[in-house]
Amino acid sequence: MLRHPLLVLFLAAGATAAQDKGETPKTDTPKPVEYTVDTGTRIPLNLLNSISTKHSEPGDTVYLQTAFPVLVKGRIVVPIGSYVTGTVTEVKRPSRSKGHAELYVRFDTLTLPNGVTRHFNARLGGMDGTVDVTLDRSEGKVTADGNRSGEARTVAETGGIGASVGGIAGAASGHAVTGLGVGAGVGAAAGLIAIMASHGPDAVLPKGTTVEMVLDRPLSFSEIELN
Repeated sequence: MLRHPLLVLFLAAGATAAQDKGETPKTDTPKPVEYTVDTGTRIPLNLLNSISTKHSEPGDTVYLQTAFPVLVKGRIVVPIGSYVTGTVTEVKRPSRSKGHAELYVRFDTLTLPNGVTRHFNARLGGMDGTVDVTLDRSEGKVTADGNRSGEARTVAETGGIGASVGGIAGAASGHAVTGLGVGAGVGAAAGLIAIMASHGPDAVLPKGTTVEMVLDRPLSFSEIELN
């Protein structure tokens, strides 16, 4: 059966117009692959500069590098050697009235080796056991350990010195035993005075200390950023 000539011409004209416009079939653009490091992830870091309650001030910058790669979906997202910066937020120096020395550190940025950077406010979640400090994981607070053994040694040493001096003085006066007792008491009292006058040890994190950073939010990177 033959089609109407006008219908044939109309269809042909429509096809030609579509070709002139360069129309192509629509296709769905694939979504870029994303890799997300979850909240709470612990990232080990090496400290590049020392910080302490003796020399550091609030606002000082802390420099670190990642010590172990972070993987997501089998892909290295945060390579070893990525840079992390932090800030000393609070410093409490040791004193007899205020207690042990305390130090607070906040982590601010993570920069991959290719320059891609993410900002956050992460906290300290752990550290190696080679430093003489205590970490409060809930607050990220570093506290100097006490020096009880050193204090006891100070009392013993000053007491011994006092006893020696007292013994010599007592022997010269014919009362050696009395001199020993008096000298020991005076020496011990001097040791206690020295302890009370001291401020206790500072909280120190030396260069090279390994610490853990705990993320407070997820960090997402696209395939393009990782390349």
